[in-house]
Amino acid sequence: MRPPFRFPEELIMLERAWQQTYAELAQAGAGTTVLRRRLITLSGNLCTHPYWAAPTAWRAGSVELRRAARTHTSAPEEGEVAA
Repeated sequence: MRPPFRFPEELIMLERAWQQTYAELAQAGAGTTVLRRRLITLSGNLCTHPYWAAPTAWRAGSVELRRAARTHTSAPEEGEVAA
């Protein structure tokens, strides 16, 4: 059995923001430029986060990060919609 992943809070928040933006983009009709740019920026921030410094860390933990972000129970940040 693999040990559980322990992700930094800011990495979980980045993933939650990415998921929220992706959902907004999926629902949007026209005028998606701002959402697409935000998604690209968040993707870059996620992929270059120091947590992923080990060469195989991203492949090993990316799915677990998505799960952690979906089930994260911290209070919403200012301006963030509660899940």
